[in-house]
Amino acid sequence: MTKRYWIGLAAVTAVVAGGMPASDAREKLRDRLRERMAERMGVEQGPKAPGSETISYGRDPLQVLDIWRARNATGPAPLIVYVHGGGWQRGSKDNATGRFKPVHYPDQGYAFASINYRLVPAATVEQQAADVAGAVRALIDRAGSLGIDRRRIVLMGHSAGAHLVALVGTDERYLKGAGLSFADIAGVIPNDGAAYDVPTQMKDGPPIMQKTYVQAFGTDPARQKALSPTAHAAAPNAREFLLLYVQRPDGVRQAKALGDALVAGGSRVEHGSFPGEGLKGHAEINRSLGDPAYPATGAVDAWLKRVFGR
Repeated sequence: MTKRYWIGLAAVTAVVAGGMPASDAREKLRDRLRERMAERMGVEQGPKAPGSETISYGRDPLQVLDIWRARNATGPAPLIVYVHGGGWQRGSKDNATGRFKPVHYPDQGYAFASINYRLVPAATVEQQAADVAGAVRALIDRAGSLGIDRRRIVLMGHSAGAHLVALVGTDERYLKGAGLSFADIAGVIPNDGAAYDVPTQMKDGPPIMQKTYVQAFGTDPARQKALSPTAHAAAPNAREFLLLYVQRPDGVRQAKALGDALVAGGSRVEHGSFPGEGLKGHAEINRSLGDPAYPATGAVDAWLKRVFGR
């Protein structure tokens, strides 16, 4: 038996002994595990990299972003906009961006921004996607003062953030709501997401995550489809995608299906498949991205150079 099993059994035993029915105790334990999984899916430990500027892009306290300017830039710099994960319910720019990205990408000559967005259940996933577009709008509006090339912007997101950037990159209504279009996005990097086809993920994804999915996407099949990037990929999309994933079966299936749909819709798609399994691998591809020693970093660097034309 694993240590986690015995800890869980002890927790259930304790609450049952305290008078809570066994079924309620198990559900409470499952809730704790869901929360822990969602946290692992969106949170990295470590201090925030220095040198950022904080910008508000809306009235809500969560509608803020940090931006690190490109170093040694000789003109307007391409921009990477990062969207954190956390099961659509938690996580933030302060604990999920990691220590490598805000250093590595400015060193490569790119501006790097990491955003917060409103969280479920206080906000909807639709509002979260609108927040991503709104953050891009705020950065474009400040392009001159921030030294940004507004024609070269890439969206990058991990886990739930991967779903959100894929959604914004396939359903143009979010960008249009911010006065933008797919022409304003040079490319999209969804990093190890697994909800690109929401109905399929809710059917075949990890059972312990189903409550999280219901909280995010509800039970209406029409809404679930409307929030599925794969369902929008047959229409015009952002022109370039780099789909990153580790060896989680549901994540691999979802990424490959999204990639096929995007290619059919006319986008150029590259895949980056890397070692790593389960939550450990899922966290590692976010935590280590930007570390020159981590394999995915080189693949992303090469893709960015091609897309940004540098």
